[in-house]
Amino acid sequence: MNALLAKLAGGELAGFILVLARVAPLFVVAPLFSSKILPPQVRGIVAVGISIGLTPLALRGQHVPTDLLTLGALVIEGLLTGLGFAFSIAALFAALESAAAFVDAISGFSFGSMVDMLGGPQSGVISELYAIIGTAIFLAVGADGWMLRGIARTFQFVPLTQAPRLSSLVGGAEQAFSTIFTSALELVAPVLIALLVTDVAFGVVSRVVPQLNVFAVGFPTKVVVALALVGVTLPFVAGWISEQLSSSVGAALTVLHVA
Repeated sequence: MNALLAKLAGGELAGFILVLARVAPLFVVAPLFSSKILPPQVRGIVAVGISIGLTPLALRGQHVPTDLLTLGALVIEGLLTGLGFAFSIAALFAALESAAAFVDAISGFSFGSMVDMLGGPQSGVISELYAIIGTAIFLAVGADGWMLRGIARTFQFVPLTQAPRLSSLVGGAEQAFSTIFTSALELVAPVLIALLVTDVAFGVVSRVVPQLNVFAVGFPTKVVVALALVGVTLPFVAGWISEQLSSSVGAALTVLHVA
């Protein structure tokens, strides 16, 4: 028993702490893992379980220091590594939410806001639909497994006792953030164009027939157009999410380098 306690108090426990520091950002930033549906206690237990499983892999060939100052610095570096990996994937779902917010705002669905059970804040009907579809595709293609395998691969690119290259992390985060808006527009461009054409058409009709109550007729028409185009483009959305999920994991690993 004393030998076991001495072993846990040494490199094994320090390695587990470093692994947990790298895994924890997944349950704060990454999609599905950070879902508000999961209570914080459950997320904490799952994070500890994953860290226990990854600790032997991460400690292979590593000598982890046990002094508090060095260990604290390594914990911060592990948090940065995990955050950089998780943020690249979270940017994909941020683009999905932004795309749905565009459609909600232009079509008028944003007036009927509801509480987003996955993310927490209020959102529109289309945002709820896209969130459910995104989560379903996330599970269907096994993206949760991709993320776990990806976080395990990070220990090859950035070992526990080494620091990540900050320039690569910052550059990767900047690139992921800059693609959110363009990806959102790419995702819902057909719906936005159709709604814009509808607005222009009703603007012309209001000039030709001033007696027509454009607001009374235009609002339900825009709702119908939005629902029809969203339904037609759902297969494209599903394929886009599936492709971007795999590329996001690859991009997240690409930005990780040892300083």
